[in-house]
Amino acid sequence: MPPHPVGPGTISFGLVAIPVKLYTATSSGNVSFNLLHAKCGSRIRQQTFCPVDQTVVERSDLVRGYEFAKDQYVRVTDDELKALEGEASRIIDIAEFVPLAQVDPIYFEKTYYLGPEKGGEKPYRLLADAMAKSDRVALAKFVMRGKESLVLIRPAQGGLLLHTMYFGDEVRDFGEIDRGESAQIKTGELELALKLIDGLSNEEFRPDEYQDDYRQRVLDLIDKKVAGQQIETAAAPAPRPHVIDLVEALKASIARRPEKKPLAKASSDKHPPAQVAQAGKRAPDAAPPKRAQAGRK
Repeated sequence: MPPHPVGPGTISFGLVAIPVKLYTATSSGNVSFNLLHAKCGSRIRQQTFCPVDQTVVERSDLVRGYEFAKDQYVRVTDDELKALEGEASRIIDIAEFVPLAQVDPIYFEKTYYLGPEKGGEKPYRLLADAMAKSDRVALAKFVMRGKESLVLIRPAQGGLLLHTMYFGDEVRDFGEIDRGESAQIKTGELELALKLIDGLSNEEFRPDEYQDDYRQRVLDLIDKKVAGQQIETAAAPAPRPHVIDLVEALKASIARRPEKKPLAKASSDKHPPAQVAQAGKRAPDAAPPKRAQAGRK
């Protein structure tokens, strides 16, 4: 079943307007649970309660309020917020083009596929091919779902992807975190660390080789419980020993490292997914097995 677009948009490229549709590129593979009453096993209901009137408030009676001082609120309606978006909310106005390598992945938030609306196929194709040939990505601003986002558009997989990004003031300063600057690294230790990294290195990111083993164990547990099987709790794994001799630990790690796997066929994408690994958090999951439904909402 083809995905449904989450909304329309228009890429503004100089004097060229490209009508597009946005499609969610990723989906969470987490196993969802419902909360039950331990006594009777019934699913609970969450209610919104007013402590002043001592009553349950229906959703239709709720309004938005911004706390500008302690326990003082100014009310804002949905219509007022919608009016602030205006017509520009659907315009993805490209501000500049930059090399992807110059964009730190810490700014990436969520990934969308961009597809052309009817009549926009040629300018869409032109922009995708031109960006791929110039080895550049585009930066723009876009209002979606009541939030303005910095977005990055990049050519990939023969089309265009859009990544919503954090603004500069939304990313915390790493300088506030202790990064072990006082530690003294010896030349021999650095050489051993580089040797270990080299032994575990490949030239490209292959997401299909990584699976969510914990999710599979959760689904297996659910299957056994549905079948009425007795569950035996496994002993907790022994904690890893604290590193005392860093050099000996590096040598032992090198001695037990696996052999390098042969590289898969090179991708034709000029920007490998490794460069934006933070953007979508993970590759799109395959359809979950039917048995997983026992533990999902």
